[in-house]
Amino acid sequence: MLATAPDFDVLIVGAGISGIGMAAHMRMKAPGHSFAIVERRENLGGTWDLFRYPGIRSDSDMHTLGFDFEPWRHEKSIADAPAILEYLNRIVDERDIRRHIRFGQKVISADFRSDEARWHVEMEAEDGTRSHLTANFIYLGSGYYDYDEPYDPGFQLGGFEGQVVHPQFWPDDLDYAGKKVVVIGSGATAVTIVPSMADKAAHVTMLQRTPTWMVSRPAKDGFANFLRKILPETLAYKITRAKNIWMQDFTFKVARNKPEKVKENLRKGLEKAMGKDYDKEAFTPPYNPWEQRLCLVPDADMFNAINAGKASIVTGHIEAFEAKGIRLKSGELIEADIIITATGLKMAVAGKIAVSVDGEAVDFAQRFYYKGCMFSNLPNLAVVFGYLNASWTLRADINSDYVCRVLNEMRSRNIDTVVPILTPEMEAEIEEDDIYDFSSGYIQRAKHIQPKNGVNYPWRLNQEYVVDRKLMASDPVDDGILAFRRAGSNSQRPEEQLEAAE
Repeated sequence: MLATAPDFDVLIVGAGISGIGMAAHMRMKAPGHSFAIVERRENLGGTWDLFRYPGIRSDSDMHTLGFDFEPWRHEKSIADAPAILEYLNRIVDERDIRRHIRFGQKVISADFRSDEARWHVEMEAEDGTRSHLTANFIYLGSGYYDYDEPYDPGFQLGGFEGQVVHPQFWPDDLDYAGKKVVVIGSGATAVTIVPSMADKAAHVTMLQRTPTWMVSRPAKDGFANFLRKILPETLAYKITRAKNIWMQDFTFKVARNKPEKVKENLRKGLEKAMGKDYDKEAFTPPYNPWEQRLCLVPDADMFNAINAGKASIVTGHIEAFEAKGIRLKSGELIEADIIITATGLKMAVAGKIAVSVDGEAVDFAQRFYYKGCMFSNLPNLAVVFGYLNASWTLRADINSDYVCRVLNEMRSRNIDTVVPILTPEMEAEIEEDDIYDFSSGYIQRAKHIQPKNGVNYPWRLNQEYVVDRKLMASDPVDDGILAFRRAGSNSQRPEEQLEAAE
């Protein structure tokens, strides 16, 4: 082991919700550890700074998308990106985190050197210059999708004479006033963009191949706003958060166990918002509710735009892109001046960083999740992959708390390496499970790159926050699986330590 210490105890990759949350948790729960955040962009916020399309907002309530330690103070619980960025910036400044952020640094590779018990991390600035630093532990808050490249469905757009825009790369100067706009897609992005553009555009058409289950709810949480008037802010937030967590969990389980009942309730909501004569075919998917995420329509904004004749939905398959619009296989031509390809994200693992151990590349698809936070036989690395059926930050909070406990245990034992040990014999007994049992295209397309999951905890990424929160908080850090080592003791590589763990 080297006599010199690494540059940082913890390197946090990404200054979005996950990375900022980890930094805040460290300031509260592991204050003796040094850390830095590296962020490839020039601003913090991650998703909420990258996407600039009209109306960009949360599709989860901010009492669960917000952190467990910082109350959400705005009236609207379904919040737009500027409000979310204000929330994150306030946390960063009030908790003295900003000075720890290194902007404009993209992590290219990270190699863990067992004899040093540290990661060697190579970064690249926008001008192409490279830099290097070391850290004992890496926390990946880099999100779940490819920042550089969205999903490409293979559209042949050359025949279209108008402008084509993907929401991930929205131009600042897009003028759509008085123009015919077609938004391809029916997910959360499309459902957000359509009503937001409808006021200025001549007309906005949402072209969907398959309908999506949609539900309307008020953008303002009346219960939360009432509690804030009569209770201390922190207590009001805690109660609202608990209520919303319970509601998310209850709704998801009812949808899975009694899908016909949920379908009936969703249809009633659509009828209330759009009238008895609404186009049922356009709002009736071929799958059950919560086999994909429900699309949230705050304050019925998209339904109102359709009722007002400013927007419409067309269901069909694309035959070709022509000079003046999109020709469907039915023969119908949808005229367009601007086409928005809201066709989805492309998932990525570990922020596309080339991760290796002692120079040997790590294939995450061959590793098992450990407690939804770390990976089998991979030392000193943790990650956040949020819930598919609840708010992303719920996982970020419990993972941050857990990693702080791990760091403190390492410090108390004077050790420098932790690794979840999974021997070949143990792995042979694991029954694998498809926890990504959602039919969403972006998930199905990326299954081959995702880490493995077992049926039983701890070798899985659970989709039950209430269960995870209890297990992560109550189970001891030293559970007989997470091995604590000092560099040079026993062996240098986790794979060579497996026998000692049996």
